[in-house]
Amino acid sequence: MNEERFNMSLRKFLKQVGVTSQREIEEIVRGGKVDGKSLKVKVVLTAEGTDLNHVVDGDIELG
Repeated sequence: MNEERFNMSLRKFLKQVGVTSQREIEEIVRGGKVDGKSLKVKVVLTAEGTDLNHVVDGDIELG
């Protein structure tokens, strides 16, 4: 395995996840589709062909 290539590819994937996730969350919040003062969120990471199942739960404060 080429460590440098792996790290660059991983960072590119994570950047895409972060940017697109932020865009989607902003769209529903600014579109008035969220009630309350916070938004409960969950991210589930899986990898095809593996037993990876990583879950991250959180709350995003809205005001």
